[in-house]
Amino acid sequence: MFRYFESLVNPYVDYVEKDVPPNRLWPFLRDYCQPFWRVFFWTGLLSVVVAGVEVWLIWYMGRLIDLLKGEPAEVWAAHAVELFAVGLFVVLLRPMLHTVDVLLLNNAVLPNFATLIRWRAHRHVLRQSVGWFESDFAGRIANRIMQTPPAAGEVVFHVFDAISYSLAYLIGAAVLLSTAETRLLIPLAIWFLLYAVLIRWTVRKVGPASEAASNARSLVTGRVVDAYSNISTVKMFADDEQELGYAREAIEEARTTFQAEMRIYTTMDLALVTLNGLLIAGVVGWGIALWMQGITSVGVIAAASALVLRLNAMTGWIMWALTTFFRELGVVAEGMRTIAQPIDLLDAPDAKPLELTEGRIELRELSHHYGRGAGGLDRISLTIEPGEKIGLVGRSGAGKSTLVKLLLRFYDAETGAILIDGQDIRGVTQVSLRHQIGMVQQDSTLLHRSVRANLLYGRPDASEDQMIAAAKKAEAHDFILTLQDSAGRTGYDAFVGERGVKLSGGQRQRIALARVILKDAPILMLDEATSALDSEVEASIQATLYSMMEGKTVIAIAHRLSTIAQMDRILVLEDGRIAEDGDHEALLAKGGLYARFWARQSGGFLNTDTEAAE
Repeated sequence: MFRYFESLVNPYVDYVEKDVPPNRLWPFLRDYCQPFWRVFFWTGLLSVVVAGVEVWLIWYMGRLIDLLKGEPAEVWAAHAVELFAVGLFVVLLRPMLHTVDVLLLNNAVLPNFATLIRWRAHRHVLRQSVGWFESDFAGRIANRIMQTPPAAGEVVFHVFDAISYSLAYLIGAAVLLSTAETRLLIPLAIWFLLYAVLIRWTVRKVGPASEAASNARSLVTGRVVDAYSNISTVKMFADDEQELGYAREAIEEARTTFQAEMRIYTTMDLALVTLNGLLIAGVVGWGIALWMQGITSVGVIAAASALVLRLNAMTGWIMWALTTFFRELGVVAEGMRTIAQPIDLLDAPDAKPLELTEGRIELRELSHHYGRGAGGLDRISLTIEPGEKIGLVGRSGAGKSTLVKLLLRFYDAETGAILIDGQDIRGVTQVSLRHQIGMVQQDSTLLHRSVRANLLYGRPDASEDQMIAAAKKAEAHDFILTLQDSAGRTGYDAFVGERGVKLSGGQRQRIALARVILKDAPILMLDEATSALDSEVEASIQATLYSMMEGKTVIAIAHRLSTIAQMDRILVLEDGRIAEDGDHEALLAKGGLYARFWARQSGGFLNTDTEAAE
């Protein structure tokens, strides 16, 4: 039974991805609700039916009181079949209706609706560019992805569990009182108008207050995660007070916004208790007055009293449900600021997979300044022939990393173009482009997964033997076999910790190198690939690096000039432009920037700070 209802909606059903999602709340939610409309219809219908049954039972209790005023034998003779049928309905059919209603809401809708939103939101955010992620806290992004789905689930829950039920109940109560004694509708109508005013006031206050509180909580999460992710820096500088002050500022903001939200609820509760007292006194008191005049029966007064007492109990729940509904809408609205942002780096509508035949790279008047008008690259034109090995040298900020990011299409160049085998990379799919490029960065981070998962990340179909061979080439196999994590997993199954923190910098770098060796992409980019290795390990890996480069088009950034001295060509970047171009010997003979860098090396590294100072 549970499995049937749980499978009514597939949260992973195929859908049309939108590069620009709706940025208004209701269209945003409507998009996610598409697979649920049929289930929503039946859930809403049953909610109304269940509420109608509850009102009918109250009406029947009044009728039963009036029936029991006769002689027992006569009552039984005249109404035995009716009483027996009502008993069967209460014992069998009513629980069945309620069970199906609960199964639809709790098992068909809530788990699947939250899962669908979380899956699609995560999928949308993963499509964003690297630059988009660099503009926000990873913790805040994750917090919004995690808190929006349950908030949206609460919205749906209260629509069917409270709002539709309570509306049906109020309408049923009005019908019941009008059929029993029309004049009893007057105090109910007055109460309902005052109650509607209170709801309107509460809703208008709760939405903005909830969104502010949710945003403040996300800020706390962002700052706390930022500290934990950089705990080595925090400890190294031993400035706990500064870090605590930074967090306390956000925590205090969260407390203040939450206090403002709670004041609204307290005011609402006080007003609601007063209104409910007026409702009970009005309906029951007027009913007694009508009975004393002989206008109505004891059964009607009993039904009306039961009804208003039930409404008295329900109104707090209804108000809580409504405020929760709008509070969670505020959370969803705050989450939309992340989930509904347009994708800022798209494939062209007619993008095709990159067809790499030779590996020729052309840069045509390439400029990119990150929107600042300065820095980055400035009108670079360059051709890298198939299989050519290029070394990049330059001071910090000269544009080396910018060039690498543009080649990977982490950003789109502001002007100019990059072509690979004659194909503009803006006209090919990003996935196919990056599949053809192997990249080892200066600070290679690993996923908090097993060593095996990290190695296979770029080539999931590789065999065990291929994976181990790549690890051996990167001088990583031996230390991998010695690894053991806190859960007792060893070797290639050991987990490496968040960003690989359980490993040394050299170990992380060797696993990153092994990963790229295993990927075996035809274009290779190295950004200080051996900077984290000690001299002995680097010397042993150097031959592996050169063998990796065979038959590939290579771009290598290095401060340790000895690692690129054997490159076919070396480009010296200065202020975003190519200042010098030639092989090692030619550039030394020229006596320019490269020759000065070489002469001023310290321990084999390019001393860019000294050069910059001069």
